[in-house]
Amino acid sequence: MQLDRTVDRGALGAAAVTVVLWASAFVVIRTAGHHFSPGAMALGRLLAGSVTLGVIMIVTGERIPPRAAWRGILISGVLWFACYMVALNWAEQMIDAGTAAMVINIGPILIALLGGMFLGEGFAPRLFAGMAVSFGGAVVVGLSTSHGGGAALLGVVLCLLSAAAWAVSVVAQKPALRHASPLQVTTFGCTVGAICCLPFAGQLVDDVAAAPLSATLGVVYTGVLPTAVAFTAWAYALSRTSAGKLGVTTYAVPALVVFLSWAVLGEVPGPLTILGGALCLAGVAVSRSKPRGV
Repeated sequence: MQLDRTVDRGALGAAAVTVVLWASAFVVIRTAGHHFSPGAMALGRLLAGSVTLGVIMIVTGERIPPRAAWRGILISGVLWFACYMVALNWAEQMIDAGTAAMVINIGPILIALLGGMFLGEGFAPRLFAGMAVSFGGAVVVGLSTSHGGGAALLGVVLCLLSAAAWAVSVVAQKPALRHASPLQVTTFGCTVGAICCLPFAGQLVDDVAAAPLSATLGVVYTGVLPTAVAFTAWAYALSRTSAGKLGVTTYAVPALVVFLSWAVLGEVPGPLTILGGALCLAGVAVSRSKPRGV
């Protein structure tokens, strides 16, 4: 089995930064979720990210993106920066960070599918076989969490919804990057997400007042590094390679999250959950592989 590794080096470096920072976010969200509601945490993260990105925009002299970029910015702002983050925060209040990361990482298959349909990137020969394996893995994860009751199953469903929101947003973001810089697309997408989450402002004020400083700083951290830095790095990488190829670089996120969860939180997914997560990732690998001789 031969994987397609033709990824621009600059894009690969930016993707590596994104992978490490996103992995850390899963663990911080799990910790801060004991003190912040899902919507409040998303708003706090997006506000911190918007302020950080706004400062960078001013320092670098970037301007408002042209009109042609706004469709992709609005879609990614609503679905990725707002809906994805609220859903992920909610999911991690019901399932551990490692399980969430494994389920969400069926996203690259959906990105490849949508990229082939709407961006003209074509379909990998084994895409649909990989989809079947990954979704089978998601079913196994769902079964493995069934002992946790309806809440755990809801957590898995929320992760699947997050994966779908991520995939749609990446495909919408790709055309926007033809008209605007990665920093512009990320800054205004983050700002749109923050505006969408403003109904949670009252909860955020209450949660900050009651939460320990460490939890509040954790929320700020997710806004500055896993959002402002990582999402900009992702947009930069996406501007230099195809959506399908870039999605593959997130293979490493679940492994990093499981390791960090074990080291920091003492949480390790059960054997059946790990099997299901492995199937999810194996499906992504199959979907991006080429038949022998190709």
